[in-house]
Amino acid sequence: MLTAKQKTGLVFFPAFDWAISPNHPEREERLLYTQDQVFEEGLLDIEGLMEFKPDPVTLKDVQRVHFCVPDPWAVMTESHFISAGGAKTIGMQVMDGIVDRGFALVRPPGHHANRVVHGARGFCNVNIEAIMIEYLRRAYGIDRVAIVDTDCHHGDGTQDIYWHDPDTLFISIHQDGRTLYPGSGFLSELGGPNAAGTTLNLPLPPHTSDDGFLYAIKHAVLPILKEFKPQLIINSAGQDNHYSDPITNMNFSAHGYAELTRLLQAHIAVLEGGYSIEGALPYVNTGIILAMAGLDYSHLREPDYDPAQYRQSRETDEWIEKTCDKAMEIWEHRHDLAEHMRRKPGCEQRSRNIFYDTDNIHETQEETITICDHCAGVLRIDSRANGRNHILAIHIPAKACPACQDQGHQWYDTADTDQFDHIFLQDRVADTYLQK
Repeated sequence: MLTAKQKTGLVFFPAFDWAISPNHPEREERLLYTQDQVFEEGLLDIEGLMEFKPDPVTLKDVQRVHFCVPDPWAVMTESHFISAGGAKTIGMQVMDGIVDRGFALVRPPGHHANRVVHGARGFCNVNIEAIMIEYLRRAYGIDRVAIVDTDCHHGDGTQDIYWHDPDTLFISIHQDGRTLYPGSGFLSELGGPNAAGTTLNLPLPPHTSDDGFLYAIKHAVLPILKEFKPQLIINSAGQDNHYSDPITNMNFSAHGYAELTRLLQAHIAVLEGGYSIEGALPYVNTGIILAMAGLDYSHLREPDYDPAQYRQSRETDEWIEKTCDKAMEIWEHRHDLAEHMRRKPGCEQRSRNIFYDTDNIHETQEETITICDHCAGVLRIDSRANGRNHILAIHIPAKACPACQDQGHQWYDTADTDQFDHIFLQDRVADTYLQK
């Protein structure tokens, strides 16, 4: 009998009762074909591969991360609570030492969901990785976390949530935002003034193949992870970089995904995108599972895969090499960048326009962050959705200094209830959530 070198836990949740539309790419068949493949290959008969059933996350779990407008029930279905709960379940199994690695194969996905949520963006309502991470931080005392997002689309929601968090390293490897939704994820996006350099983006050109992705992992991601020294590595394991995916333009293979997984050595992987339901997902997910478990994947191959057909050009090689060199330069000079961004004491502001493509909502945000030498700073978000709600959201980070805690409570206590439809306070020091 085969035995996994690393005990690996799996959670499956296809969300039978949730779909954007019957023929939408994000539908339950995404996971049903993978389940069939796992059973047919007998993967769950391997000693050390275990399946767990998800429990829903709680309202408190969601409110550690999000300001759902007007409340979580307005933007989440039961499936969203269970999908996030699948990630949380796997996280708990890893932290409790039941398994060494874990893979949450769940839907709906979450990496396009921002801190403020008025509806669905990019098929995402709430950020299931962030909900899991913040629960694990609270329950197990985890501090430094690295998230490596390998979905073909930039993980803009996860980036937004951790933009001001110096203890979370967020790296996104994705198809260049000039050619694909959501149109972001450029090298110039570095994080906020209190966390400059802990956001890193590696935009890759269309038609990048196995060689390009693995080059980026070896020459940028792994050196940065080694220096950051995270206690926990999370892989947002989107699979829409596959050469057969119907909505993207990349040339990654199932064997390449398995090799990426072996190199990355993430403690937890969470499924994001991937819409080649029959041609890619069963093979890619099998490769990820085998690699996480430390099992042989050398014979893994899609029936129609021809490496010569998907070999990337020399121009693509050069583009990726330059991108990785620039990302490493940013990382090496992150402290200088932070000093430059923090020249002015007090607060920094940024204005944002956010489009919810799934729900056709336009949001405008005015964000204020305190410049602080002692913590991540207290965050104030004035958010208005077209014809909907005007809200004020205040976030006090878990390691906030006394001055930032006082500032956050002052902003909340003095906010004009006549000006806003809802006023929220997310106090991570006290682990409380208030609304008026």
